[in-house]
Amino acid sequence: MTARTHRERSGHAELARALTAGGVLTPDWASAFAAVPRAAFLPEVMWPFDMAAGTSVAVSREGDPVGWQAYADADVPVVTQWDDGAHSGREPGRVSTSSASMPSVVFRMLADLDVRPGDRVLEIGTGTGWNAALLAHRAGTGNVVSVEVDGAVAARARSALERFGAGVRVVHGDGCEGHREGAPYDRVIVTAGVRRVPFAWVRQTRPGGLVVLPWGTDYGNGDGVARLTVARDGRSAAGFFTGPVEFMKLRAQRLAPVVHGEYVTGGPEDRDASTTELTEDALLGERFAPQRFAVGLRVPRCHHVVAERRDDMGTARPVWFYGLDDRSWACVLFRDGDEARVWQAGPRRLWDEVEAAYRWWEGEGRPGHERFGLTVTAEGQAAWLDAPDRSWPV
Repeated sequence: MTARTHRERSGHAELARALTAGGVLTPDWASAFAAVPRAAFLPEVMWPFDMAAGTSVAVSREGDPVGWQAYADADVPVVTQWDDGAHSGREPGRVSTSSASMPSVVFRMLADLDVRPGDRVLEIGTGTGWNAALLAHRAGTGNVVSVEVDGAVAARARSALERFGAGVRVVHGDGCEGHREGAPYDRVIVTAGVRRVPFAWVRQTRPGGLVVLPWGTDYGNGDGVARLTVARDGRSAAGFFTGPVEFMKLRAQRLAPVVHGEYVTGGPEDRDASTTELTEDALLGERFAPQRFAVGLRVPRCHHVVAERRDDMGTARPVWFYGLDDRSWACVLFRDGDEARVWQAGPRRLWDEVEAAYRWWEGEGRPGHERFGLTVTAEGQAAWLDAPDRSWPV
């Protein structure tokens, strides 16, 4: 055994132990993990997320084979494309647009998908091809179709899958349309964040089949994994969320940049000023805090931005809210030891909506992601708390 082979096997085995200990790698997926290493699908130059540095770093397999292999076998996301392919060079680009997800996230979603041998599976978003290869190992050769919107990404994944002998059909196309030719599918899995669920995915899944996808609102970048079961009549799909995640968004559903100067215009006389007893910690919590998810569900078509703390304002933190259908805006300024100040303007009083949503969440017992659910029909989608009969459109 060469030193390189030993490093590959030992790192892969260590990751398996960590994922198993964390309850993420379940026994039914252990053989697929063992047989399908992520390293086989990663490019020669990649940008893994360095947890210590808090940023993506460039690593080359040729220049740093030990470091490259260590990142391949680490539970970190790896960016494989920047700026829709327009990026060149080793330095990170402006926006990450294709990646290999964290292995812990991959296997959480695969566990939710509940794939059985012989199942027909549709994957939306091929990426590197690793997820598709894992699915093929579980479902069987010829049973997995993967659709990728980016032609270059699709070509690289197709080549990697062919080299590996995974038996996956890679289709270059718009994943929002699914792939009607292979329908009906037993399972559909989506590897990009979704804001509006294309009904084609439900229509192309057999009654009783599952659709697993990261879904969220315009409020922020966070998503929740929705596990939807298609109804017997095929006219809807519904299910609970299983936990928080964050994915790159479907290209057709990316949020256009919010231009602050187009919202905040005029002088003090054009905005309402007030205060709030709500604290920064209560409103924001941790990155994947359930209150952020809940507020997004209750305040439609609103995007929020958490600014950095500003020492020139007495270590204050502004949080901005922007209405996406008009020029309504709000800002709450949190300052240590002081009551937070609020300004808002426009047809909507966005801060009033946000604070009411938070109070609703608090009054419902501060539910986590797992108490919320989603229903999708051809006419639209609705979120709910605890049961579908407690729903509202989103």
